[in-house]
Amino acid sequence: MTTPIHTLGQRSIGLIQGLGSFSLFGSRILLCLFTPPFRPRRLLDECFEGGFMSLAIVCTSGAAVGMVMGLQSFNALSRFGAEESMGSLVGLTLVRELGPVLTALLVIGRAGSATAAGIGAMVATQQLDGLRMLSIDPIHYVAAPKAVALTLVMPLLSALFICFALAGGYVIGVPVLGVDGGSYLTSLESALDFSDDILGSLLKAFVFGILVGLIATYRGYTSEPNSEGVSRATTGAVVQASVATLVVDYVITALWGI
Repeated sequence: MTTPIHTLGQRSIGLIQGLGSFSLFGSRILLCLFTPPFRPRRLLDECFEGGFMSLAIVCTSGAAVGMVMGLQSFNALSRFGAEESMGSLVGLTLVRELGPVLTALLVIGRAGSATAAGIGAMVATQQLDGLRMLSIDPIHYVAAPKAVALTLVMPLLSALFICFALAGGYVIGVPVLGVDGGSYLTSLESALDFSDDILGSLLKAFVFGILVGLIATYRGYTSEPNSEGVSRATTGAVVQASVATLVVDYVITALWGI
């Protein structure tokens, strides 16, 4: 008879084994960065697939979030007669928090899920086994370029998201709600510090890129070789990468105030 303690023990062991397997996978990805042959063309192709193909959803979502932020900020600040501080409130919120986090969640839904599903499909159709028969390491040839590409494009996409969001906030605040354009830009400029806010935001996005790249490729690489396995791997990649992003975001903010 299976007792609750026995079940808890089995799940704990499974969790530890999973973390160990994930750490080993991550170390193999890291080792691939320094092991020839290097394949810059494959890396560029993956950057195009994960970065350029995500531009539309990132820029559109950024503009929409900025417009909502502008409207909400104006409604809150107008109660205290502080509409001139709208630029600083919108800028700090987007640069320090919403920009990197929302970009990561968008990339997870668009590129992370596609990465896990693509590698999972290769597992199900035995394409990775074919690479092994040709003495080609699947992690080096397939997983590493995808993981590195997601890591590299994440800060760039986050910066674009923030730029479009700031533009959306300006459009709502200045022409629509009548906030003075000079006050908006002055408060935005005076509120942001380059090293603490902008570089911190890019660093946070880079860390999220590492998480998304590793989790998406790992879930696809370890998926079961059938259609249900690919489906579970895709769903698991989205859920685990999203939760990991939010947890790590809290840890970074709590420890370093970024």
